[in-house]
Amino acid sequence: ALMTGYTMLRNGGPGNGGQTCMLRWSSRIRLTWLSFTLFVILVFFPLIAHYYLTTLDEADEAGKRIFGPRAGNELCEVKHVLDLCRIRESVSEELLQLEAKRQELNSEIAKLNLKIEACKKSIENAKQDLLQLKNVISQTEHSYKELMAQNQPKLSLPIRLLPEKDDAGLPPPKVIRGCRLHNCFDYSRCPLTSGFPVYVYDSDQFALGSYLDPLVKQAFQATVRANVYVTENADIACLYVMLVGEMQEPAVLRPAELEKQLYSLPHWRTDGHNHVLINLSRKSYTQNLLYNVSTGRAMVAQSTFYAAQYRPGFDLAVSPLVHAMSEPNFMEIPAQVPVKRKYLFTFQGEKIESLRSSLQEARSFEEEMEGDPPADYDDRIIATLKAVQDSKLDQVLVEFTCKNQPKPSLPTEWALCGEREDRLELLKLSTFALIITPGDPHLVISSGCATRLFEALEVGAVPVVLGEQVQLPYQDTLQWSEAALVVPKPRVTEVHFLLRSLSDSDLLAMRRQGRFLWETYFSTADSIFNTVLAMIRTRIQIPAAPIREEAAAEIPHRSGKAAGTDPNMADNGDLDLGPVETEPPYASPKYLRNFTLTVTDFHRSWNSAPGPFHLFPHTPFDPVLPSEAKFLGSGTGFRPIGGGAGGSGKEFQAALGGNVPREQFTVVMLTYEREEVLLNSLERLNGLPYLNKVVVVWNSPKLPSEDLLWPDIGVPIMVVRTEKNSLNNRFLPWNEIETEAILSIDDDAHLRHDEIMFGFRVWREARDRIVGFPGRYHAWDVPHQSWLYNSNYSCELSMVLTGAAFFHKYYAYLYSYVMPQAIRDMVDEYINCEDIAMNFLVSHITRKPPIKVTSRWTFRCPGCPQALSHDDSHFHERHKCINFFVKVYGYMPLLYTQFRVDSVLFKTRLPHDKTKCFKFI
Repeated sequence: ALMTGYTMLRNGGPGNGGQTCMLRWSSRIRLTWLSFTLFVILVFFPLIAHYYLTTLDEADEAGKRIFGPRAGNELCEVKHVLDLCRIRESVSEELLQLEAKRQELNSEIAKLNLKIEACKKSIENAKQDLLQLKNVISQTEHSYKELMAQNQPKLSLPIRLLPEKDDAGLPPPKVIRGCRLHNCFDYSRCPLTSGFPVYVYDSDQFALGSYLDPLVKQAFQATVRANVYVTENADIACLYVMLVGEMQEPAVLRPAELEKQLYSLPHWRTDGHNHVLINLSRKSYTQNLLYNVSTGRAMVAQSTFYAAQYRPGFDLAVSPLVHAMSEPNFMEIPAQVPVKRKYLFTFQGEKIESLRSSLQEARSFEEEMEGDPPADYDDRIIATLKAVQDSKLDQVLVEFTCKNQPKPSLPTEWALCGEREDRLELLKLSTFALIITPGDPHLVISSGCATRLFEALEVGAVPVVLGEQVQLPYQDTLQWSEAALVVPKPRVTEVHFLLRSLSDSDLLAMRRQGRFLWETYFSTADSIFNTVLAMIRTRIQIPAAPIREEAAAEIPHRSGKAAGTDPNMADNGDLDLGPVETEPPYASPKYLRNFTLTVTDFHRSWNSAPGPFHLFPHTPFDPVLPSEAKFLGSGTGFRPIGGGAGGSGKEFQAALGGNVPREQFTVVMLTYEREEVLLNSLERLNGLPYLNKVVVVWNSPKLPSEDLLWPDIGVPIMVVRTEKNSLNNRFLPWNEIETEAILSIDDDAHLRHDEIMFGFRVWREARDRIVGFPGRYHAWDVPHQSWLYNSNYSCELSMVLTGAAFFHKYYAYLYSYVMPQAIRDMVDEYINCEDIAMNFLVSHITRKPPIKVTSRWTFRCPGCPQALSHDDSHFHERHKCINFFVKVYGYMPLLYTQFRVDSVLFKTRLPHDKTKCFKFI
């Protein structure tokens, strides 16, 4: 019934209003009941539970409380809270420690602040002291300058008289033969600082030029164009040069006509002072053009002189011009060894006219000849030499009659026989070459005698001059006793004994010196003209012009990359390398005595070096002067012998040794497209003491990468561009090299700083030698009869490779400008052997072996690309180079040595069987 009623109500039973009231009443009852129930649960139930629990705790024992309040320590006994307690305790301890440290740091900060204040005060005091020291130094420098000004006042330059101010009223000498420099030469036109300007007349502009031999004229013009002293401005000239011979065969110029042409020269100025008349003879017989010509105050340079014509100390006896337009072929010149040849001595000649007829002819045109005619020794000479030949004691060859028509010659002169090639072939077989001077004692020198002397020196036959009255070429300056024997004619009977008494070493020394004189002063037109100018310049005491230096074309590059420090470079043990220079690099001291040539210098130049090379080779502009051989093109002095500057231990080490207490060196490094290897090698030079500059010779036509960043090593790095890829560029005298010492080093060489400094110290004690690390030697191959290059380890050495070696800059000039061009061409052909060529040159000049210093560890760079020296063809080429260089020099200049310099500070462990090879310092 209820369900039915409920259903009826939901379904809308009878009466809608009743249904609505019932629904509202039912909803209110439900909300009220739910609210009451929630209130009871949320309020009364917690109160009842709390009361119950409290009553339960009070009924139990105190130690068994579960929910009641507890002490702090009791809470930690709970297992899950123990870890948290331990963390709390450790944090507390750390906080206490940090607080203690904070307090300690605060105290240290306070102390440091006090020290900072003290340092600031000391800095201020030091600044004041430094300022006072600067003031003292400034005052001292000022006082020093005042003292120097008092003791060495500044002098003005000499007054130079130009042509428009020239004094034409110089008193002439009473006798023309009495002309000397003091009364016939105008010194005012040639001050010491003038540079010795020389004006050369163009012979084609004068009538005399049409009579000259074309070959002689062409050769003379070629050498004039290349000479450093020649100037086109005649107004400033110190010397005026005119070529007057040799004349062509049919040309005949009368003395009066020649004299008229000389006096018509634009700058002759009535007497021809400061003029030089050059007569170059190309044949054995040359006309003595200037014999009856009044040359006034002009100097005469020719190969034929009579005593009445020759003015000692004023005129010049020169050698003949044999090689007019061609250079001598070094490959055709025989070797200087063996010392003894087939013939002990040889002579070929024929005397056409007798002494008596010669004297009668001479009296007809020379009235100043005085005294009785001397005895004619020619008959005694012929008899003596034939007796030696017939004795068969030694094999000699003397011929007093020519097989063919003899060459034209002067009266009483022994005429030459045969052609030049035939005479040279005989001289190549001769140990000595006899040169019999003319029977006329008034003939000081003749072209025939000069030609015989030239040919003997050319092929290495030691000249034996019979007749002490002869004036040999450049006799005033050259020491002929070191290259030839001059024997008076009365001693002809003792000639054989004299020649046999010479030892092989003395004979070889004379032959070497003769070859040196021939190459330097006689061989070409350049050498003859340069020698004439150098002789005159020496007489008037003007220094030589500097040798030109190679202008360095720098390649722009970026720098600034911080160079790292190799720990191996910094580990120097107990060796003090010296200070790293804090001031800008400085050049070597200049040679201050360029203008003060003294007799002492002249004497020392002849006797300072052992062996035949008492004077160093000429510069290309100046071949003579033993007194100026020590001058360098850069103006620095070449001191061949070093020597300690005193002190020992620390003092000696700080001074580096040597006589120059303050010196630096320049590193020259050759490279070819190996940028990474190059930069690594440059970085290893960072902090190297006494380093002035690094010159990188970029040998590749391809320029370095534009983004390449070069290291900053504390000194300038100069990258030099070369014209071609040549190993000869390693030894060019670059103008950027401002020090005497050069360290030539490969771009892959790995040297420590202490090794480099040790080598520098050794070089300063032997400045004229190559001092380096890798040693090599040469050996004679008996089966093949040739020289071999050997790189195997040996106690003996004869070369030090320039891949890591010190040498003087002077040798860079000699290598580039003086050494025969054939050697440099060989180096370019093989792209090899430049180090051997430098060793040949230095040993040839000094007659001393190089010095090897021992490296502390390896020489080569580990990890670098493989070098060319590992190729087998490298050694075959070096064998060929050595044999070719021997042919050019004429002998083997390399010398063996067992001397090796080793630093005891390196503490090198030596095998017992090798200790005999070493010398220690």
